[in-house]
Amino acid sequence: MTTAAPLPASYFSDLVRARHSSRQFLPTPLPAADIRGILEDAQSAPSNSNTQPWHVHIVSGAARDTLSEELLAAYEEDRTSLDFTSGYGEGVYQERSHQHAATVYGARGVERSDLEGRKEVIRENLRFYGAPHVALLFMPVLGDGVRAAGDIGMYAQNFLLSLTARGYHGIPQAVLGVYADTVRQSLGVTDDLKLLFGVSFGIGDRTSPMHGIDVGRIPLQQSVALHDTPGVLDGQ
Repeated sequence: MTTAAPLPASYFSDLVRARHSSRQFLPTPLPAADIRGILEDAQSAPSNSNTQPWHVHIVSGAARDTLSEELLAAYEEDRTSLDFTSGYGEGVYQERSHQHAATVYGARGVERSDLEGRKEVIRENLRFYGAPHVALLFMPVLGDGVRAAGDIGMYAQNFLLSLTARGYHGIPQAVLGVYADTVRQSLGVTDDLKLLFGVSFGIGDRTSPMHGIDVGRIPLQQSVALHDTPGVLDGQ
């Protein structure tokens, strides 16, 4: 087995820090060869005992438009169908979610009291923010599902970084999992596969204020505990 020469650490740092979620896309479809390359990159993700539990549906063109219409109808009729529970509990995670919402709604000029404006933001989610493609990430329930979900998270990160490396953009969308039955019926997916989330992707519209929103990240001290690992957080 041959090992490729290591790339400079800065290459990966630049790539991973350049990735961001675009919330407005151009309608231009991506070349089929690039989509295949992105899928091949994502497929290299690690998984528990090499189970590779991801089942990925790429939806484009007329199928994408139909799915969006069906999702919008489900939203207007309040036909939710989650495969997994959602929520942020109370405390710091809920606070971060609220801060995120304030940043996103603020970029659209939507006040907290503007109920119709907030609904329109959800509709934009279900229109995939204008992206020409969406990847729906399904998984079998193996045990309690946690390991398979973690595997799919690593798959999705590969997918997103491959988009970034090619000059494209994507956005993970948990809201698509709120309408799991609608998605399954539209795509002909069996009930034993559960919808975790989707990733809308394409060419981000750099002229839109919704393209480059910075939602921020917490300091390392709030997420990392060091054990006999001196010097890592010095000066922070």
